[in-house]
Amino acid sequence: MKHLSDEELVRQYVDTRKDIYFEYLYDRYSDKVYRKCLSFAKDNARAEDYTHDIFMKLVVTLSSYKENAKFSTWLYSITYNFCVDKTRIGKKLAESELDENMDFIDEDAGQADLREIEAQRLRESLEQVSEDDKAILLMKYQDDMSIKEIADIMGVTESAIKMRLKRAKEKVKKLYLENIVLWLIILIKFFEVSKTPLLQLLFPKF
Repeated sequence: MKHLSDEELVRQYVDTRKDIYFEYLYDRYSDKVYRKCLSFAKDNARAEDYTHDIFMKLVVTLSSYKENAKFSTWLYSITYNFCVDKTRIGKKLAESELDENMDFIDEDAGQADLREIEAQRLRESLEQVSEDDKAILLMKYQDDMSIKEIADIMGVTESAIKMRLKRAKEKVKKLYLENIVLWLIILIKFFEVSKTPLLQLLFPKF
């Protein structure tokens, strides 16, 4: 049975309602769905709940799969839409705040790898864009999906996806630069409080 394609497994399950066919689909995709849910939920338990709910939904909707797209693309569509909806429901407007006590910075801060700091700023920038923009960027650059696949999932034209992808990248770039400026302000404030030479903080080996 392992040699059966996703589409064949779906057909067999819809025709026979034998759980074994659905279990093979679950084994193939549960980890991928979980990791995608985790990229939105940022919490292991919540991602597990999302994954469970998605596969429960899948049991009900499998008969509506028409094979005009790959099963993996169709499942990703369900996963993305579910995660975006859940994130929108639970999301609150957040404001960036500086800790007045600066407790999160210590004397070892200057030892951090600057590349990791830049990566963290980029992750933070990605979290600040809308869920639709985030989903499109993740599909394109994390999941390596084609423009057509993304368009099928989002239910819009390919040209619309290209435009939204361009705008999403511009937003993330703008936020990234703003976060870099914020990071520099924090460093300068820490420099003023600790009297540590700023060059030594940035380049501890010199």
